[in-house]
Amino acid sequence: QVQLVESGGGLVQAGGSLRLSCAASERTFSSYDVGWFRQAPGKEREFVAAIGSYGAGAYYVDSVKGRFTISRDNAKNTVYLQMNSLKPEDTAVYYCSADTLVRTVLAGNSHYWGQGTQVTVSS
Repeated sequence: QVQLVESGGGLVQAGGSLRLSCAASERTFSSYDVGWFRQAPGKEREFVAAIGSYGAGAYYVDSVKGRFTISRDNAKNTVYLQMNSLKPEDTAVYYCSADTLVRTVLAGNSHYWGQGTQVTVSS
């Protein structure tokens, strides 16, 4: 059982930055593919970014390319989402997810999910 805990959300002005963290309880977390998703009020959950196990490959939705960077520190069992040049439309609850297949993560069907962290970008 993998437990995921997100942190780092908050309130920031447009153009600002935040770094989200997704910490895992599992010592073999490095073997999991990890994704970030977000859900804004009244909208469906949306894929944001994903990173392959051991850092192999990174994937982004077009709307965040060039602004967000996903990375991982396997020694700390943590995946990060660095968010720069934030826009009001980035406002959402951000969730991390993990699974052993990257296509499962990309499809939003990961077996493990965190509880989410709120990101609010003011204009």
